[in-house]
Amino acid sequence: MTSTFARRKLLGILSGSWLAQACYAVAKLGLPDAMAAGPRPVAELAQVCGADPRTLDRLLRALVAAGLFRQTAPQTYALTSVTELLRSDVPGSLRQMAVLDGEEVYRSFADIVDTVRTGTPAFESIYGEPFYAHLAGRPELAATFVEAMGGARVSAALALCDLTDTELLVDVGGGRGDLLAAALVQYPALRGMLLELPEAVRRAKTTVTEAGVEDRAELVEGDFFAAVPAGGDAYVLARVLHNWTDERAELILRRVREAMRPDGRLIVVEQLLADADTEPGPGKGMVDLLMLVLLEGHDRTRADYVRLLERAGFALRTVRHGTGADADSMLEAVPA
Repeated sequence: MTSTFARRKLLGILSGSWLAQACYAVAKLGLPDAMAAGPRPVAELAQVCGADPRTLDRLLRALVAAGLFRQTAPQTYALTSVTELLRSDVPGSLRQMAVLDGEEVYRSFADIVDTVRTGTPAFESIYGEPFYAHLAGRPELAATFVEAMGGARVSAALALCDLTDTELLVDVGGGRGDLLAAALVQYPALRGMLLELPEAVRRAKTTVTEAGVEDRAELVEGDFFAAVPAGGDAYVLARVLHNWTDERAELILRRVREAMRPDGRLIVVEQLLADADTEPGPGKGMVDLLMLVLLEGHDRTRADYVRLLERAGFALRTVRHGTGADADSMLEAVPA
């Protein structure tokens, strides 16, 4: 007989999307920003956020029961440490992640059965074009994506890399520049360059300026499938390759290989799937589900990356794993 524990666990999983979408609604309406100064009556919140007071009260009551808000008086609510992260003005904000997950990602997961049957990302079936092509024509969505992807685990990824003797670090596809800025702060003699699409470059200007490293950071608009800035002695691809098919990922690697100095090195930061034939990585494969419905790429094992690197003209030199279930790994390679 099925245990009560197993039943409760599965029911909790099945209803998880309800809670996630409730958090999306809260973020989209801007409630956490409106509550930043402390508890507020639901009538005030409804007026500020353009919501129906009775419906908003029901939403917040449910989220109090889930531990995401506090009720300090009748129909008066306050943030918890968790929902503080849905404010737009706090370090490590997850507001844009909640919005992205609640809209494009949620719709894509709704069609996961079609993806499993056809092998085609659900996003393409829903929106009629690949994810990054869709972003290109929608600056507001592109901005949401850049913010959602920025900075989540920068410090952990950076800790896996030794840049002590590096002169010029080129961050290829580095989003809004969080990793590059952190590297320039940690290594005062380092110069950095970011290659990204226009919206990400625009955001990166703010990132490097706020970090006080704008004088050592060059921000370049470009397409890494076409060309990568030349002359770097270290290139980093942080959570880039898993977005693409093997053929496209190999093309990115070849562009990096063409651009780097003969004595240069490549740093690849990714979650690794476990491989029974080699050293297992810590990744559990959940991000791969996101790739499945949203993008054409996929997570890979260490052996998969070794094959990609070798085909693109690299030789693997070092692998380091971060700690924790969802930690990144760092693969360091040099020209073969």
